[in-house]
Amino acid sequence: MTGAAWSPDSWHASPAIQQPTYADSTEVERVVGRLAQLPPLVTSWEIEALREQIAAAQQGRAFVLQGGDCAENFDECTSENIVRKLKILLQMSVVLTAGLKRPIVRVGRMAGQFAKPRSADIETRGDVSLPSYRGDLVNRLAFTAEAREPNPELLLRGYERAALTLNFIRSLIDGGFADLHHPENWDLDFVGHSASAAEYHRLVERIADSLDFFESITGTAISQARRVDFYTSHEALHLLYEQAQTRFLEHRDGWYNLTTHFPWIGMRTAAADGAHVEYCRGLRNPIGVKVGGEMSDDDLRRLVTTLNPDAEAGRLTLIHRFGAGKINDGLPPMIETVASLGIPVLWMCDPMHGNTESVANGRKTRRFDNILGELEAAFRIHHDAGTVLGGVHLELTGEHVTECIGGARGLDADGLEHAYRTQVDPRLNYEQAMEVALRIADRAVAQATP
Repeated sequence: MTGAAWSPDSWHASPAIQQPTYADSTEVERVVGRLAQLPPLVTSWEIEALREQIAAAQQGRAFVLQGGDCAENFDECTSENIVRKLKILLQMSVVLTAGLKRPIVRVGRMAGQFAKPRSADIETRGDVSLPSYRGDLVNRLAFTAEAREPNPELLLRGYERAALTLNFIRSLIDGGFADLHHPENWDLDFVGHSASAAEYHRLVERIADSLDFFESITGTAISQARRVDFYTSHEALHLLYEQAQTRFLEHRDGWYNLTTHFPWIGMRTAAADGAHVEYCRGLRNPIGVKVGGEMSDDDLRRLVTTLNPDAEAGRLTLIHRFGAGKINDGLPPMIETVASLGIPVLWMCDPMHGNTESVANGRKTRRFDNILGELEAAFRIHHDAGTVLGGVHLELTGEHVTECIGGARGLDADGLEHAYRTQVDPRLNYEQAMEVALRIADRAVAQATP
């Protein structure tokens, strides 16, 4: 690693924003010390395997599907919720595999997405002002002084929920839950009647028939179809939490964040001289960074060269987010700036965050047409520039929520009230997420057709 001396706590010397203010520093030290002693949540072998797959996606030999909740909360760490999230990502990956004709790298925004950045430190309702809710890793949602007080003990609760989630995911996958021979295990009953679900089932039947045909004529089981790799990601926002599980592994000769496979930096904390970039630059993990129109060319250059000074393949992912109305002007010069550096990156599109708006009743939402529009534009712009769009970053859920306007059923603003459950940002529901996957697959098939 080039540059100034680095350690897991060297970020303390840099400007650190979006960090909670705790009343008892001694208690914080105790909790962070306890976290540092607990077993790691992921392994360096898994992290290095993901780096290799991201490197393949940079070259167009794989495609990264990153998806999950905008923010996890402790109360929803249940078997049902975990299974639903896994199901939708598995179903989407099958659709993308069939359309793109390349391996899909599955990365869940799971097992650690417990902290969220906020626009202001204080939230005011009427005459009462309290600390803003920063996710269950920091404080609680209820608008009371006790709930909103940042509590370091929640760092331990977050670690425990992440461990429980990862353990269950691994058990499901190792037990054959992801077996393509039995895709009926992934069905979600409440959407069995939808057009997207019907198209999906037809596609899966064709894949299953192909597997059966191959195995019958060769007498050989396709073992890789019975198990998949699954990785986790979260925004590396709460730096004390990340620092506590950062370890030097002698057999790798490097430092690893062992809370997650793929930590990423949000746009609010992506300053090249900021604490979050300083922390992430010393890790061996693949690193993602949200980038957009607010970032200058100089800032982008500094960011890329700081996080990937040795131009390593699979190291750095740029997750661009502009909004459907701004991507055509914003993305091409960004691609040119990065190309001039000669540093490899994985380009990934986040079509969610740049398209957030509020409707008349104050609900935050996203229009499905804008989400698809930005994604379509991203594919086209990268194709025209000679670069590869190697992934998509989505906020989604396997639940039957009504948070984004549009989609196959034409959900309108009034319909948002039926099942608006998010605590932070609006998510695609099952049908909308499947429709995105099918549109990406259809686009790939259309491009391949002479």
